[in-house]
Amino acid sequence: MERNPPSIYLDPLDAIWLTVADRIGFRVERSAQVYASTDGKGVMTIGDPGTLDADDCLAQMILHELCHSLIEGEDSLGVPDFGLDNESERDVSQEHACLRLQAWLTDPHGLRQALAPTTDFRSYYDQLPEDPLADGADPVTARAKQGAARSAKPPWAPHLQKGLAATAKVLSAARDLGAQDPASTKPPIWWKLDE
Repeated sequence: MERNPPSIYLDPLDAIWLTVADRIGFRVERSAQVYASTDGKGVMTIGDPGTLDADDCLAQMILHELCHSLIEGEDSLGVPDFGLDNESERDVSQEHACLRLQAWLTDPHGLRQALAPTTDFRSYYDQLPEDPLADGADPVTARAKQGAARSAKPPWAPHLQKGLAATAKVLSAARDLGAQDPASTKPPIWWKLDE
């Protein structure tokens, strides 16, 4: 007899961030053809697990793309890849603003390191000051502040903050248990949550 399960298993963090993306207006698909991309029509494509680094997770990838949308503004939601070019140096300042915003959004939830980017820009992210929006004279920081202001408005609010709070709860429970892969010599990226 063929078993027909009435439900499916879905990783809790994946479920949280798939829901956040959906409520903001994105359907998330997975593909080995891209690292991360948006089509300007409501589809966000994230690399499938086999194409990502060991310290990548769907939650971090979706959050990072949402931060790009916050930096570029609501009009960018209808433009492929929010109008950004990630194959040249043209939009490095927007990437830096995105990283500042990502650090600012995750800090209050103790998730700055757990949801850190894993791209070539990780060294920039790791060198950000405690308050990533403190340098008001820097145009990159000004863009990040604009993104921070947008995060409190629809379509991003209240979903983004709810997703971050839910993520913090899940990771805190796992950390408190000491959860890890006993077969691995490396700890999970969220082993030590920011205090």
